[in-house]
Amino acid sequence: MTNLQAVTGANGYSGKYIAQRLLNNGQQVITITNFIHRQNPFGERLKVYPFNFDEPSKLTETLRGVSVLYNTYWVRFNHPTFNHANAVDNTLTLFSAAKEAGVKRIVHVSITNPAIDSPLEYFHGKAVLEQALIESGLSYAILRPTVIFGKEDILINNIAWLLRKLPVLGVFGDGNYRLQPIYVEDLTEIAVEQAQKTENVIINAIGPETFTYRDLVRTIGIIIGKPRPIISVPPTLGYLVGQIVGKIMGDVVITRPEIEGLMGDLLYVDAPPAGHTKLTVWAKQNAATLGIQYANELARRKSS
Repeated sequence: MTNLQAVTGANGYSGKYIAQRLLNNGQQVITITNFIHRQNPFGERLKVYPFNFDEPSKLTETLRGVSVLYNTYWVRFNHPTFNHANAVDNTLTLFSAAKEAGVKRIVHVSITNPAIDSPLEYFHGKAVLEQALIESGLSYAILRPTVIFGKEDILINNIAWLLRKLPVLGVFGDGNYRLQPIYVEDLTEIAVEQAQKTENVIINAIGPETFTYRDLVRTIGIIIGKPRPIISVPPTLGYLVGQIVGKIMGDVVITRPEIEGLMGDLLYVDAPPAGHTKLTVWAKQNAATLGIQYANELARRKSS
């Protein structure tokens, strides 16, 4: 018997990979999104519904009959048209609608090191949502990735783009804070596996390689054939350079809270890897195209 599955943002990044895996497995899938007019990569195989956060009863009806909800909904930074506080409120509405609709299990994408007392809204908001899901009474699997890499990735791609464009690259401070990137297909595999279980779990969804930020930049430069001198710069100066690049590209390259999170080692956990694909291997396989085009976060948020 085919169980109806719901994926948030299946016309986005990680949600698209989850939806593709489920459809390949013969599942019936719907997606809920803010961007209902964006091109649907799956055509008639995937029905598209709006979130209707402002009308929870409609959201509940959309989720009626769904057995598993995969939630990838979130925002990377605060912006005049979206912010973390609204993302938290909207996700709480989503969880409530899922429970009322009779959804059996939620697979929720969080972040490493969420903390209620964190001064950083991103990590605080993720902690609030984890706590709400845990206390909801719903069956759950919480996945905590750091950086997700793949063809649609922003961070890794744009590091490569900068390496292709600039004669030297700066890292914030000493650059010795760490990251554990996970391949988007590995995250998808974990999510789909966890959907079939009933045990409540929290998984550090990290990849098999740990880099310092400085080593990550250096490694990408070598792989794409653009090794550059890497210098330490004060975080404020690095942020200002990011703002300049952002204005040129019409995007937000980096935010102060993101720099604080990086330098606070919040994208590292002392845990065994959950993913198996190495960033170095993937980058070598995609070296010819990695960083050729700038990946624009704000452009992706346009509805069409």
